[in-house]
Amino acid sequence: MDAVLLQLLNGLDKGGAYALIALGLTLIFGTLGVVNFAHGALFMLGAFCAVSFQNLLTLSKRVKDESVTFFEAYKEIPYLEIWFGDTGTLLIDMAVPLSLILTVPIMLAIGYSMERGLIQRFYKRTHAEQILVTFGLAIVLQELVKANFGANPIPTPAPDLVSGSANVGSWFGLGDNVIYPWWRLIFFGFAGVVIAGVFAFLQLTTFGMVVRAGMADRETVGLLGIDIDRKFTIVFGLAAVVTGMAGVMYAPILPPDYHIGMDFLVLSFVVVVVGGMGSLGGAVAAGFLLGILQSFASMTEVKAIIPGIDQIVIYLIAVIVLLTRPRGLMGRRGVMEE
Repeated sequence: MDAVLLQLLNGLDKGGAYALIALGLTLIFGTLGVVNFAHGALFMLGAFCAVSFQNLLTLSKRVKDESVTFFEAYKEIPYLEIWFGDTGTLLIDMAVPLSLILTVPIMLAIGYSMERGLIQRFYKRTHAEQILVTFGLAIVLQELVKANFGANPIPTPAPDLVSGSANVGSWFGLGDNVIYPWWRLIFFGFAGVVIAGVFAFLQLTTFGMVVRAGMADRETVGLLGIDIDRKFTIVFGLAAVVTGMAGVMYAPILPPDYHIGMDFLVLSFVVVVVGGMGSLGGAVAAGFLLGILQSFASMTEVKAIIPGIDQIVIYLIAVIVLLTRPRGLMGRRGVMEE
């Protein structure tokens, strides 16, 4: 039972990442009809927003180390610690969650610029052309990050307050054998809040109702005098923000490198296809489902029976779902169909 709970928790936090990225992908496809292969790069840029903010907060001054008396020694002390003392140390420690404040406007601006500068020119092009141009953009962004930050993963620690592990087993009356990192639990909670917020925004606000109407019948909404293109541009920015925040919060779990976006992109497209192209609920449900299945497939007992199953389980499920339900679990009629 302990192993089952542990794998379930692993699946939920991994599924949370898949669901957030797939949700952003589906928002873009459902509103604009664009297959955006640069979406994984937005996840990568979000993660490097956390890295950049951490670097900014840890800018240091070289000062003499007074604790060394027999020769001159120097050490680097962050300016924040010099200026604000313990408060500065706390700010540095909280670099990852605080970087969300920086990430939201940056990702909104990146999403807006991407849609206005490039994506809008491919609305009426074929999906193949959309994939080629957005994949090319993803490679450009990837190489820019590699040139500026290097090729190696960059550790981005969680705050010390939540760097330990929680005794999850005791919460469920299973004793003290199941412990789980606090930050992974926080990420799962964060994913749930963001997903709920996006759905509430689309379901409960006037803006969201107009967007949903535009997704169903863009031309009719335009004939009513509503500038649906501007609203869809905002939705593109919102999708970029959701994905970027996911990258920020996932950085302490998986140290970001220039290739992290591409790694998650492929899996997230599989999630979108399994959930159903254009279905927001399907993207979220499939994200958590596949995350959990991948986690259980990585158990030693399972791999002993079917070696390598953890590497292919997501694609195997995708094949089974598409053979039985070609539109995916919750796909809408007419989406990606001629």
